[in-house]
Amino acid sequence: MLKKDLRTHFLDLRDHTPVSTLENASLALSENVLKLPVWDVSTFHIFLHSPDKKELDTRPILRILREKNKDILVPRMSPNHQLQHILLTEDTILEVNSWGIPEPVSGVSVEPDKVDVVFTPLLAFDRRGHRVGYGKGYYDRFFAHCRKDCIKIGLSLFEAVEEITDAGENDIPLNYCVTPLRIYEF
Repeated sequence: MLKKDLRTHFLDLRDHTPVSTLENASLALSENVLKLPVWDVSTFHIFLHSPDKKELDTRPILRILREKNKDILVPRMSPNHQLQHILLTEDTILEVNSWGIPEPVSGVSVEPDKVDVVFTPLLAFDRRGHRVGYGKGYYDRFFAHCRKDCIKIGLSLFEAVEEITDAGENDIPLNYCVTPLRIYEF
């Protein structure tokens, strides 16, 4: 399927997912995250979820990262469609932006080449590790500036589709995608 069709389909599916199902899926997904072979590195980027958009709740993963004493970076969107990667601390003040996504007001910015692992939002992914996001390209631009050994992990409410037919050669595939039911490795 084409990215635009997958985006429409999975946004509709997610919109019709009961909140209780989403809560249970978020917990199951975080349990699967613990099984990933990524815990020997230190700097993790993770998106903060938007409850209004019925995104998977990333707070259980944030708790895991804190318990494991990892450096946690969260995104702040800039007007030029780039992400800034802000160190999350006890003092970080978050505000909901115009898209309904919590982001840090200020803080220490970290360059993409310092990131070891990225937990990335997505709407759909295929069996080759290509992903469909919201269509603004924030994470595609971010991945292009990461080190080659940076581990890119998608977090998905739904299982893989067979193929994203318009995935291009500039699309950077994921290394893993975690769902409530399983872990995909690419």
